[in-house]
Amino acid sequence: MKNILRILSVAGLGLVAGPLAAQDAGSYKVLATTQLMGNGGIDYVYADNDGRRVYVPRGPQTQVFDLDGHQYIGAITNISGHGVAIDTATHHGFSSSPQIGMFDTETMQKLKSITVTGRPDGILLEPFTDRVYIFSHESPSITAIDPKDGTVTGTLDVGGAMEQAQCDGQGKLYVDVEDQKKIAVVDVKTFKVITEYDLGDTAGEPGGLGLDAKNHILFAMCVDPNVCVVVNADTGKVLKTLPIGAGTDGGGFDPNTMEAFSSQRDGTLTIIKENSPTDFVVEQTVTTKAGCKTCSLDTKNNVIVTVCTERRPAAAAAGATPAATPAPNAAPGGQGQRRGGGRGGPGNLDVLFVGH
Repeated sequence: MKNILRILSVAGLGLVAGPLAAQDAGSYKVLATTQLMGNGGIDYVYADNDGRRVYVPRGPQTQVFDLDGHQYIGAITNISGHGVAIDTATHHGFSSSPQIGMFDTETMQKLKSITVTGRPDGILLEPFTDRVYIFSHESPSITAIDPKDGTVTGTLDVGGAMEQAQCDGQGKLYVDVEDQKKIAVVDVKTFKVITEYDLGDTAGEPGGLGLDAKNHILFAMCVDPNVCVVVNADTGKVLKTLPIGAGTDGGGFDPNTMEAFSSQRDGTLTIIKENSPTDFVVEQTVTTKAGCKTCSLDTKNNVIVTVCTERRPAAAAAGATPAATPAPNAAPGGQGQRRGGGRGGPGNLDVLFVGH
C-alpha cells in the first residue's frame, strides 16, 4: 500500500495546512488534512474515540488513520460498505453493506461476512443493549447484531429510508426517516417504535442527526431546503429552524462545547451553538472541501472529522501506480450517493480535521 500513499507535506509535518482565509481567534478551521491516493466511492467516516482511530470505507476496503497523529495506518481488505461501528469490549468492527463485514480491530483482519436484507446505509453501536444497529433504505428498516459473534438478533420495520441515528445511552434510539421528513423513536429494550416526530412543512429530508442527550434536544440536518430542525427529543416539538449549507449527509453534537454541527457537500461545515435548551444560533460556517458531506467527532480533542474524494489530475494519473479496482457493489449508493461527494474512480481520499 505504500506506493499509493501520498501525504502532502508542509514544513515536514506530513499534513496539508488548513484554509488561508482569515478566521476569528478561537474559531473553527481546518487544522490538518491527510490525503491518500486510491480508488472507489465513500460515504460515512467514523472516529473511534476509544481506539483512537478513524475508519473510512472506500471501494473494496476500509482505510484506517490515526485519530491523534492523523497518519495513515493501513487498510482492512475485503471490508467495504457505507460506514463503520466499533465495539471496544470485543475489539470487533462492523461495516454496513448487504454483506456486513466483521473484522478484528487489533489485527485489522476480516473475521466473516454477515448476510442481511434491505439496503443498509447507516450503522451505530448502541451501548445500552450492546448491539450494533444497521439502518436500511428498504425493509427491514433496522437490523440488530450481537458484536460478540456477529449473530443477527432481530429486525424491525419502521417504514421509509433510514439514515443517520443517535442514541441517548438510556434505551432510546433516534433515526432519521429521510423520505418522510421524520425522526423515528425506538425503544431498544423492547425493540419497538415508540413514536415518530414530524419535522414540519419547513423541513427538508433529514440526512444528518445530532443529539444533546443531557437536555434532550435533537438536531435534524436536512436537504431541500437546507436547514437544521431543532426538536425536543421528549415531545417532538420543533423548537427552531436554522439555515445550513447545501447537501448535508452527516451531523452530530459535542457536549463539551454545546455545539451541533453539520457537514455539507458544498464544502462547508455549519456550527450551531446551543446557548440554552431554548436558544440556538448558527455560530460559524467553516470552509472545508467540496464533497465533505459526512462527519464524526473526536470527543477528546473536540475535533470534527470529515472526508471527501478528489479526482487526481490527468497528468498525475498517467504516471501513478493503478489503484485496486473496486468490487462491483462496493461503492456507496442510495440517498447519500444522490447528494454527491462519494464519487468513485482514482483520486485522493481527503481526511480533514476541523477544530480550534
